[in-house]
Amino acid sequence: MDLRLYDTLTREKRPFVPLDATNVRMYACGPTVYDFAHIGNGRAAIVFDVLFRLLRHRYGADHVTYVRNITDVDDKINVRAARDYPGVPLNEAIRKVTELTYQQYQDDVTALGCLPPTVQPRATEHIPEMRAIIEKLVAGGFAYVAEDHVLFSPQAMNAANSMLPRYGALSKRSLDEMIAGARVDVAPYKRDNTDFVLWKPSKPGEPSWPSPAGIKVEGRPGWHIECSAMAWKHLGEKFDIHGGGIDLVFPHHENELAQTCCAFHSDRMANVWMHNGFLQIESEKMSKSLGNFFTIRDLLADWPGEVLRLAMLKTHYRSPLDWTAKATEEAAKTLDDWYAVAADAEPGAPSPAMVEALYDDLNTAQAMAVLHGLRGAASSSEQSRKEFAGSLRLLGLLSESAAAWEARKQQASGVDTAAVEALIAERTAARARKDFKESDRIRDQLAAMGVAIKDGKDAEGKPITTWEVAR
Repeated sequence: MDLRLYDTLTREKRPFVPLDATNVRMYACGPTVYDFAHIGNGRAAIVFDVLFRLLRHRYGADHVTYVRNITDVDDKINVRAARDYPGVPLNEAIRKVTELTYQQYQDDVTALGCLPPTVQPRATEHIPEMRAIIEKLVAGGFAYVAEDHVLFSPQAMNAANSMLPRYGALSKRSLDEMIAGARVDVAPYKRDNTDFVLWKPSKPGEPSWPSPAGIKVEGRPGWHIECSAMAWKHLGEKFDIHGGGIDLVFPHHENELAQTCCAFHSDRMANVWMHNGFLQIESEKMSKSLGNFFTIRDLLADWPGEVLRLAMLKTHYRSPLDWTAKATEEAAKTLDDWYAVAADAEPGAPSPAMVEALYDDLNTAQAMAVLHGLRGAASSSEQSRKEFAGSLRLLGLLSESAAAWEARKQQASGVDTAAVEALIAERTAARARKDFKESDRIRDQLAAMGVAIKDGKDAEGKPITTWEVAR
């Protein structure tokens, strides 16, 4: 069966054909490391992790290269560095901030079940590649130097008589629409309002590097050139898939596409552009001013990462996602059941029906329907249970044993395990002497503590009582 992906550039879903099936190449925009990542960033990480897993399933784990960049040069980083480390040289303070927030991001997305990408390049380690691309753009007439800045000219790109795509092709906007809809920096040295910065002089105390294009003062790169350089270094002039959130289509990805195509005289940067939809909270836009802004770390304090992952996978990646407390609770209950059924099963090959759903432009919503069907069959067939477990693993779920999952729930609940075990022992003794009134009283006491108990028999037929934290 074909793997079909929706391409933002062409606005169509079509069969995915890699440039080289022995090295399928994917790039996704990663974090700007100045603070904890919010839950919307978490959605992008999960979406492209699922795609990474699916490509590895189809082409082999050794035949997929996934690059997710780290932006570690940014005004927000500079501001936090000066605030958190007063008296420390700015470059040293910046490194402290980026090391800390980079590790926080790594820890958070790992908790969400994301595999490490093949390469995680830092912008500051790719300044030579940025300068090289800028030199190519200036030499080609697509960029110019003005007052120690280097600016890209969309007008020059659209005037070129070549195979180049038109500027605005990705976002489907005209130059006039872009001027009206964007926050355009007005500067006297710009030839046109749509021109954007590739390189700018550094202010005193800011990080700086030798400038390209004969500029004598040191400077720093603009945001957009960073990803063009890192993608080029690790994936080449043209590669298979470029991903990110829908908010990055314009101007970031539009400008990336323009820079790369003009520098290398190509009609494409990536063969497929993929974008996940927005995330909102309880039907409202996430905003600090509304008090509904949540970081990944905030939610991980209340829920295991797999719960957050499953809650996101229930919605197709291109659709808006409404994050609700109810949906999160439902995801937790579902995982409790799935862990109880299949966590300790030896995973088999994933269900063909689920793989087929994922091959249809990562249709995780349809995959969920398949999983619920597999869950029913898993109760009566060991083969079905293995298939169920393998299907869950492909989605990055069921990463722990059943015992570890239950222990995590108990730890997160704050329930005193020793106290629960003592009460269960008292209840067992009461049942043995047929004091059912006392037995019921202890059951009610446990329920009030948030503990559900279940009476049964062990493998030898002896009475046994198990317990779990009630959701």
